[in-house]
Amino acid sequence: MARQVNINGALTPPAEARISVFDRGFLYGDSVYEVLRTYNRKPFALAEHQARLERSAAELELPLPDRAWLEREIHRTLEAAGNEESYCRIIVTRGSGPISLDPSLARDPVTVILVQPYAPFPERLYTAGLRVHIPRIRRNLRAAVDPAIKSGNYLNSILALAEARRAGFDDALMLDVEGRVTEASAANVFVLRDGVLCTPRLETGILEGVTRGLVLRLVREHDLPSAECDLYPRDLEAAEEVLLTSTLREAMSVVQIDDRTVGSGQPGPACSRVRGWLREHALASVREE
Repeated sequence: MARQVNINGALTPPAEARISVFDRGFLYGDSVYEVLRTYNRKPFALAEHQARLERSAAELELPLPDRAWLEREIHRTLEAAGNEESYCRIIVTRGSGPISLDPSLARDPVTVILVQPYAPFPERLYTAGLRVHIPRIRRNLRAAVDPAIKSGNYLNSILALAEARRAGFDDALMLDVEGRVTEASAANVFVLRDGVLCTPRLETGILEGVTRGLVLRLVREHDLPSAECDLYPRDLEAAEEVLLTSTLREAMSVVQIDDRTVGSGQPGPACSRVRGWLREHALASVREE
């Protein structure tokens, strides 16, 4: 199994990969990115990830390479790596220029595709569940750095996760400035209450997760009631189950939030069903390609 780097279409051994120290992605986090994974060696939900990359770039007025070219380079890099299953990260920076905040001075955008073997989460996190902490730090305001933009500036989530880890927890579950539940450090949140699977509204200020959207679609297809709504910590305390969803983890149960137990304190059946539906859909999708 191997790691592979593609910089502007040139496959480069990882040890030889170079980006300018004047690149704005390095200097300011002035970049957008996406992460996807493979099933049966094929990239899953590639079109959805590319569409979100385009939305993020549009919000930052950041130029992207042609979609067809990017798709070809993703496939080429995955094939060159030759892994059983792969993690793939696509990064597009505004490029380099004089050291200045002025984006108009940037030139030569850079596209980087990073591929490495997909490393599954430890199975114990699925069988025992996650312990999460509500940190002091709040989710970015939509009127500041909108969380809907998947940019290279991830300090908000990094600081929240660091606080959670210092406190001995697996992850952080962030609130907005009004005290509403938003998302984990790198995952969307679902709450099962009275038989309804609820997730924060996009308007709360969250990333529109590709897996989040797929879960909402799949639960409708399987007749599990769902809703997008405002959620508060008190809703988590009364929940039957709390789930985190993302591209890499699929669906994972939260069994403890700070000093409070969620539901029975064990991963619940709704999370197991959702994860099964996600995996079944992913495998069916790549078979159809």
